[in-house]
Amino acid sequence: MAYLPSNNYHSINCNGRIVDLSAPKIMGILNLTPDSFSDGGKFNSEKSALEQTEKMLKEGAEIIDIGPQSTRPNAEFLTSAEEIRRIGNMISFIKKEFPEALISLDTFYSETVKFGFNEGIDLINDISGGQYDDKMFETAAKTKLPYILMHVNPTYETMHDKIQFEDIILSENRYFSEKTAELLKSGVKDLILDPGFGFGKTVEDQMKMTDEVQYLGFGKFPLLIGISRKSFIYKPLGKSPLDINEETQKLHLKVLQQGAKILRVHDVMEAKKTLDIFLRS
Repeated sequence: MAYLPSNNYHSINCNGRIVDLSAPKIMGILNLTPDSFSDGGKFNSEKSALEQTEKMLKEGAEIIDIGPQSTRPNAEFLTSAEEIRRIGNMISFIKKEFPEALISLDTFYSETVKFGFNEGIDLINDISGGQYDDKMFETAAKTKLPYILMHVNPTYETMHDKIQFEDIILSENRYFSEKTAELLKSGVKDLILDPGFGFGKTVEDQMKMTDEVQYLGFGKFPLLIGISRKSFIYKPLGKSPLDINEETQKLHLKVLQQGAKILRVHDVMEAKKTLDIFLRS
């Protein structure tokens, strides 16, 4: 396979801090939820969240992705006001304790983004591609923060419906082409693309995506890959989400070799080992 050239580098502007992506970064997942599929309820207190943040930063994460709402199948649906209540002072607490950390906010609500921006977030991670809140793109533009654009089905209700794509890579590129043009027109400056592993795609399509990550977005924007504890890895193997580290790291290495710039992970230490192997190769 012809991999992307190693000089395909990007940087992003996070609240005036220029973040160089010439070496890929690790994004550690911090779920403030009681119902996330593999770690629900573990980190939804101030003490446990700060301890987990410290642990992930020490293990090699540079970005902490705060998630106030689970988007697993059949998860509880929260309003923006409920998300904001759940976040509370967590963003400002983390910023105070760990000023070097970049904070990403995982939400599909523009009002939650406004709240997070005032609390000090550095990136917007919207799993909806602006499709679940028609004010998201203009809000993202006003913050001037990097925006993570994920490929997903067009409504919250159909988020996890399995779609039969004629060609998943072609479909994703059509989506990314349309959405990035809209975002850039809205005034968003920094874009990151997320292929949306685990959202409405068959196992076969997701394996194809790991094989052909290099073709997504045509190299115009940095790629974020979130395959940590995803069912397309563990279900065919008859394993649990917590028992697929070896398989996950093999796929992490494969996508890094194809130009992925951010790995969104639960297990930071293991991902950092894989990243170090990639950087030495």
